[in-house]
Amino acid sequence: MQPLIDNARMFGQRPEEFAKLADGQSPQVLFITCSDSRVVPALITGARPGELFELRTAGNIVPPYVSEHPTSEAATIEYAVEVLGVSDIVVCGHSHCGAVGALVRGDDLDAVPAVRDWLSHATPRPTGAAEDPEVAEGVQAHVLTQVLRLRSYPFIEKKLKDRQLSLHAWYYEVHKGAVRVHDAETDAFEAL
Repeated sequence: MQPLIDNARMFGQRPEEFAKLADGQSPQVLFITCSDSRVVPALITGARPGELFELRTAGNIVPPYVSEHPTSEAATIEYAVEVLGVSDIVVCGHSHCGAVGALVRGDDLDAVPAVRDWLSHATPRPTGAAEDPEVAEGVQAHVLTQVLRLRSYPFIEKKLKDRQLSLHAWYYEVHKGAVRVHDAETDAFEAL
């Protein structure tokens, strides 16, 4: 913890770099990814403060849109699209994902009921080689499912129809630091 505290102290020593951020934000991209500490969106993209709006959830899950009982995730997505006016949404899964791995293997998650119930939103359950530590196939299928789920949000459906929004599916390989992007023509994740 001490190195983090030391960095936070040094970070505040450069107020001139951050003064303009008080005027507001205007990110162009909503980046939805896993809460995993190995996945750092600003590091992966090179984004500076104010350039990337982030939503991090266990397993980068986008829950179903339910207007009567909105989730924090739906509120974040709606704010990014309707208020901030992002033009792109990236859903980024990653190799070695514990959440997707648990789903692919069919792990018993009764000891962590909140995790179990949250992961139930990942329908259909991702499939893949249970013995693959990268869970590449399962994660990539899961990312595409989350992109499809986003399309069911009414405000996203409208923005897509009006060509004001684009959706992107990414797969980050934590062991290589490489990003693959889904190519609709080949239906495969290709090197970025």
